[in-house]
Amino acid sequence: MHTVNTPAARTPAGPTTSTAGTRRLRFALVAGEASGDALGADLIAQLKQRHPDAQFAGIGGDSMRAAGLDSWFDASELAVMGLAEVLRHLPRLLKLRKSLRQRVLDWQPDVFIGIDAPDFNLAVERWLKTRGLRTVHYVSPSVWAWREKRAQKIGRSADLVLCLFPMEPQIYARHGIDARYVGHPMADALPLAPDRAAARTTLGLNPKTPVLAVLPGSRLGEINRLAVDFIEAARLVAEQVPHLQVVIPAANADCRAALEPLLAASPFPSPRPRLLTGLAREAMVASDVVLLASGTATLEAMLAKRPMVVGYKVAPLSAWIARALGLLKVKRFALPNVLAGEDLAPELMQEDCTPQALSAALLHWLRDPEAVTALQPQYLKLHEQLRQDASARAADAIDALLSTTP
Repeated sequence: MHTVNTPAARTPAGPTTSTAGTRRLRFALVAGEASGDALGADLIAQLKQRHPDAQFAGIGGDSMRAAGLDSWFDASELAVMGLAEVLRHLPRLLKLRKSLRQRVLDWQPDVFIGIDAPDFNLAVERWLKTRGLRTVHYVSPSVWAWREKRAQKIGRSADLVLCLFPMEPQIYARHGIDARYVGHPMADALPLAPDRAAARTTLGLNPKTPVLAVLPGSRLGEINRLAVDFIEAARLVAEQVPHLQVVIPAANADCRAALEPLLAASPFPSPRPRLLTGLAREAMVASDVVLLASGTATLEAMLAKRPMVVGYKVAPLSAWIARALGLLKVKRFALPNVLAGEDLAPELMQEDCTPQALSAALLHWLRDPEAVTALQPQYLKLHEQLRQDASARAADAIDALLSTTP
């Protein structure tokens, strides 16, 4: 584990162990999405093992509440995506942030833990840190991809940053910030050898014919930009691969509603694609190859040990601004490629993300089983590197922070 020595953190309000006598140890946590809610629930479980009498309060969803969180607000209050949505909800979010940070300050937890949701949590952490509370940010923003100087801003907010990827702590080290690599919870959750036959049985797929999983994103904006090209790419592949089974897992009901008319309009040969609600992991494990949007799903496909083709598009103006200002600092975007430091999966971005290019890359994997076989040990090595019992290591790092004295 990579650590960085920094000036000692401030003495937390109240005792640092649940046996200190004056009151029980207090943890304030805030998560804003389903993924953060899952992380928070696992972290609470680990902290409870170490501190059975501890109290947990803040913002979370069903999983965190089930784990023992006294949820002052629901995580859905923070689940706002897109500039227009954020602007529409800004007054409510600012009011919520003000109310939350004062309530946390009044409660005087021994540590505040912001889980992902950086736009909301980092500002809360910074406000609390200046008022003497210890702060932790769990899940580093992608400082490796965007402006590295963001690490300095994060360090002004958090006494400790918990990182999911091994290349992240060294970036914080260059700015004198305490950051710990804890591994990725998804790597802990997925088996090293996924059961493809069981996944096909679960989805009712023919075990003897090829399967293509298509995941055009979990947000409506991504679907609007990618789904037509992804569906057309799948159709082109189906023309070349007889009896190809295509499965398209929609992230939620809204995504399914957006995908249905696009599929209906596609002149797809038989068998037609199957649209699923959820079941993305099962679809990836069941597949021979995955076509998907750049993002966390690429990590899940890697852990499922499936070859993939990665496509992505942003709004043309956003792409122009990023290029003109040099905001992107990496040549690779897909997480398996970033982690490996080489191109394990084809990346087709922006104007390169066309049905013809996507289908050609998919056909390569379907027609070259030796390339797929050669990929497996590389994916397994990355899986083992990320499989660190992340929630336990995160709890250990938080305990270490609490045990420090000025």
